[in-house]
Amino acid sequence: MTYDALAVRTHFPALSTGIAHFDGPGGTQTPRQVGAAIALTLTRPLSNRGTGSLPERNADDAVTGFRTAAADLLGAEPDGIVYGRSATALTYDFSHHLSRAWGPGDEVVVSRLDHDSNIRPWVQAAERTGATVRWVDFDPSTGELSADAFAAVVGPGTRLVAVTAASNLIGTRPPIAAIADVAHAAGALLYVDGVHYTPHALVDVKALGADFFVCSPYKFLGPHCGVLAAAPELLEGIRPDKLATSSDRVPERFEFGTLPYEQLAGVTAAIDFLAALVPGSPNVGATAPTRRERLVASSHALETYEAMLRARLEAGLAALPDVLVHSRAAERTPTVLVTFATHSAAAASAFLIERGILAPAGSFYAREASRHLGLGDDGGLRIGLAPYTTAHEVERILDALDDFLRP
Repeated sequence: MTYDALAVRTHFPALSTGIAHFDGPGGTQTPRQVGAAIALTLTRPLSNRGTGSLPERNADDAVTGFRTAAADLLGAEPDGIVYGRSATALTYDFSHHLSRAWGPGDEVVVSRLDHDSNIRPWVQAAERTGATVRWVDFDPSTGELSADAFAAVVGPGTRLVAVTAASNLIGTRPPIAAIADVAHAAGALLYVDGVHYTPHALVDVKALGADFFVCSPYKFLGPHCGVLAAAPELLEGIRPDKLATSSDRVPERFEFGTLPYEQLAGVTAAIDFLAALVPGSPNVGATAPTRRERLVASSHALETYEAMLRARLEAGLAALPDVLVHSRAAERTPTVLVTFATHSAAAASAFLIERGILAPAGSFYAREASRHLGLGDDGGLRIGLAPYTTAHEVERILDALDDFLRP
C-alpha cells in the first residue's frame, strides 16, 4: 500500500505556514481531528466518571476509549495502560514505586544512549536507597548499543534495566528483545523508553519483552501527556502512595487526581488518525480489519516511506563539505544528527530558520549520549522526519545547508 504524504498533510492546519518541520523528535504538529476531539470532550456534558448520567458516561467513555486505543497502538492490554502528565513524570513515579524495595547490594542498570528522563530518575532512586548504578556504554563510532554490553554488567543483584528503544539524539534502535532476555535471565525488570520509537515503528510490548514501556502522544500527533504500558498482573504487585479514598484498582491506583478527559480523547483521536494513514486496508477474509490491524498496515507503510526519505537525506548530506553524520547504527529511526567542521550547529539552525526550516540544535536532554560522542553539551544539528515530511522538504533542507556551507 502506498503512503501519500501530501494527502496526510491536508489534515494539519499548522503546515499552512510554509515552515518545513524537521523537529519531529521534539514534538509533532497536530491534525484537526485531534483538536476537534479535545474540543468536543470539553464542551459536551462532562463530570466525574460514572454510569448514572450522560456527563458521567461521557467522562467514562473518554477513559475507556483511551485505554483501548493505547493498548491497540502498543500491543498491550487496556487494563495495563496508565495515563501520566508526561513520560518523564511517569518514569519518576515508577522510580519511586519500584525503588521502595531496593537497598544496599541491589543494582540498577542505565545506558549512556538514553534521554536523561530514563537515566536520572533511576540514578536518583539508587542514591536514595543505597543501590548501585551500573552504566552501559554505546559505541560512539557506530552508534550501536548491544545486548552483549548489557550482559557484561547485568548480574544477580540487578533489579531493573532501563534502556531506550530508539535514541532521540542519533536514532539508534537497540535490540530490545535481546536486552530483555539478558535482564530477565538475571531476574530483573526492563523499563523501556519508547518515546522516540513509537512514532517510527510498530510497537509490540510483549514481543519486545518490555515490562514497562513509556511513550509520549505529542510525539505521534497527539496532545502533551504520557502513556505507560505494563502487564496488569505486574501492576497489581506494585503499591504506590495514594489517597486513602482513591481507587485501588489497576491501573487507576497509579493515576493521581481527576483525569484530563479531553487529553485522553485527543490521544484516542491521534491513534485513530494513525490507523487511517493508509486508507483502504484490505479486509481480513470477510471481516473488516481491527484498529490494531490498520495500525500495523499504517506503521509498515510509514516506516517504508520514512526509510526512503532518510536515505535521500543521508545521501545529500554525504555530498556536502565538512559534514559529520553521527547517526550510523544499522537499525535507526529517520533522525539524523550532524555537526560541521567549520561551523557551529547553532549557527546552522539559525540559518535554516531564516529559510523557514525548523531543525533545532542541541543535545536534547540526551546529555550522556552527546558527551559520549565527544560533542559535550552542545550536541549537534538534529534533522528529524515526521509523517507529514515530503521529499520536496528534504531537498529544501539539503539546498539550504549547501548554501550555508558554500556561501
